[in-house]
Amino acid sequence: MTVRYQRDGHAAYECHSLMNGRATGTCRSISAGTIDSAVVDRLLTALTPAEIELAFTAADRVAQDRGRVSRAAELAVERARYEADRAERAFTAAEPENRLVTRTLESRWEVKLAALADAEAALTATRNAVPPLPARADLEALIANLPALFDADSTTPKDRKRLLRTLIADVTLLPETDKTTARIGISWHTGAAEEISTARSIHSGTAKKTPAAAAELIRRIGPSTSNADLVAALNAAGHHTGTDRPYDIKAVQWARRVLDVPTPGPLREGELSVADTAARLGVSADAVYHWISVNNLPIRRGPGNRIAIPWTPETEAAGRQWVSESHHLKTRGNPQTPAQEAV
Repeated sequence: MTVRYQRDGHAAYECHSLMNGRATGTCRSISAGTIDSAVVDRLLTALTPAEIELAFTAADRVAQDRGRVSRAAELAVERARYEADRAERAFTAAEPENRLVTRTLESRWEVKLAALADAEAALTATRNAVPPLPARADLEALIANLPALFDADSTTPKDRKRLLRTLIADVTLLPETDKTTARIGISWHTGAAEEISTARSIHSGTAKKTPAAAAELIRRIGPSTSNADLVAALNAAGHHTGTDRPYDIKAVQWARRVLDVPTPGPLREGELSVADTAARLGVSADAVYHWISVNNLPIRRGPGNRIAIPWTPETEAAGRQWVSESHHLKTRGNPQTPAQEAV
């Protein structure tokens, strides 16, 4: 799923394939506000006084465990420093004339110094691994009225997201059994998982059942017709939504979801994309774009203003002739030649 922002400022979560015009039967789109509100409500209801007390108890245990680990690292540094001091004293006390002994003691001292450096680095890493917990009194005051704090104007969206991510590990949209209800899976950082349901927001133009005549037209031409053209066709035929309003893009999108009518892809039968055309002719995409810019290749603009190239034997023959007449393609034989070199 990915986020798509609409012109009115609202956001929706959509299947990535749906945004690319390659929707499958499992693709879906849903208002981001529907999911966000349900997850936030579940988060705030989960933070009951009893749950918060359990969290404080767990935090105390975490603090104790951190203290034990930190103390063990401190003792390791003390032992390593003691061993390094002993090695230094032994080296200093040795007779300089006895070179074999002094070299041995010097090597031992260096080993102990390296061990001390490792122990000190481990202690620093232990202390820096996790920041200290806030004072319990500060936490209790902070969460005394968490819903009001969450909704406060002074709380930024970044702060809200940080709170959510602190407690929630993952949110998943589950397969739907009812077109009017969204199923949401929540995985908590504690390892617990649960499922919640929430009502999907319904566009006002389709809040009631789509009339049979309009539904029949949508099912018949919808798989091969863009949303804009489908709106025009429905309104031209005099069809109205369940609330007796003319169709618009949102009403058509909702009707597609309810009726399980897919959005057509960018290509029709017998058409190729720019990338497919380039691969077919063994040239770069830039060369194809150049031919389009000088009106050598006929194109059609599909959904999302995507380029679709009607591919016929005549088009292919013309393309291969352009390739054969290109000096750089003939001399270099490089299918990745840029357009400015390939033409």
